[in-house]
Amino acid sequence: MKSALWAAAASALLIAVPASAQGVKIGILNDQSGVYADYGGKWSVEAAKMAIEDFGGEVLGQKIELVTADHQNKPDLASSIARRWYDVENVDMITELTTSSVALAIHELSKEKKKIDIVVGAATSRLTGDACQPYGFHWAYDTRALGVGTGGALTKAGGDTWFFLTADYAFGYALEKDTSEIVTANGGKVVGSVRVPLNSSDFSSFLLQAQSSKAKIVGLANAGLDTTNSIKQASEFGIVASGQKLAGLLMTLAEVNGLGLQAAQGLVLTEGYYWDLNDKTRHLGERFLKRTGRMPSMIHAGTYSATLSYLKAVKAAGTKDPDAVAKKLKELPVDDDFAQGGKVLENGRMVHDMYLFEVKKPSESKKPWDYYKLLATVPGDKAFFTAKESGCPLTK
Repeated sequence: MKSALWAAAASALLIAVPASAQGVKIGILNDQSGVYADYGGKWSVEAAKMAIEDFGGEVLGQKIELVTADHQNKPDLASSIARRWYDVENVDMITELTTSSVALAIHELSKEKKKIDIVVGAATSRLTGDACQPYGFHWAYDTRALGVGTGGALTKAGGDTWFFLTADYAFGYALEKDTSEIVTANGGKVVGSVRVPLNSSDFSSFLLQAQSSKAKIVGLANAGLDTTNSIKQASEFGIVASGQKLAGLLMTLAEVNGLGLQAAQGLVLTEGYYWDLNDKTRHLGERFLKRTGRMPSMIHAGTYSATLSYLKAVKAAGTKDPDAVAKKLKELPVDDDFAQGGKVLENGRMVHDMYLFEVKKPSESKKPWDYYKLLATVPGDKAFFTAKESGCPLTK
């Protein structure tokens, strides 16, 4: 009887321990087995581990813990995992969040639970636009920045008619919309588009529509394996050989590596990071390569930065209270191996320079992972919406 009373008292003590007395817990929620597994996946988990190690493994005298799960690109599954993490496992912040439909769902849940989320892998500019919320942040890039970079550059260079192959969910719609606005603002015209289911294996009917449109630019408003598969099949259809140009509107180093330079050469794309840009980006890239055998893309480097920035904000706030941490995230500059001179706007958008690249020919590549030629730097304040332009209710 006495031992039972002791056990009950001990469990009551455990239950009574406030969350603030526990260590900081960060969750990486992304696609680890599907179409975006190479784009983010386990490599983003490794990037977050690097950030935690670089920070020293603890904050406010407490250990930093990392949990991870595969949402399989299903918003309902992602919401179920995130709800359990928040309610039962005391996760303080969720990051990466590949897939815009997933990110929008978690953004809404985080608002309800008053928990921080920092989106890296998902693209839709709605996250810091009409869907913005006080605890939500968006880090590496968004559909607006991709549209300004790739869409603006190609239109100005004479690619003034566009046809879109668009992923049939929130991300694709946002990327087509934001790019179309930039194309028309630069004097171009959108002649058509077709919606393509996520994780398609056969792009032939969609590519035939693009070909018959006679558009100078075929805009690929998709990502991951969908992008690499559409580029491979476009080559088989002779789309580029017949004079049309492909625009990979969301391509990262991971997809270029998957395609190989022979197939990817000449593609123009926009990223927020490239390992060989400067000493800081090389520092991160070379350490990541040593751990993983590959160079990081902007998603992996962005996850490193988001994790590190969150921990810096917790330390600066002296607490992991979400309101205090969100305030610090918006006050502190972002200056790390991912972005230099970055700043977080009132709507949660992290603004930093974006880069327009052309993929090198095989003969131009001098070493492993030497894939890009820098065409232009797009200043952050040109790449992203201002807080006022974004349509975020928080800024009204």
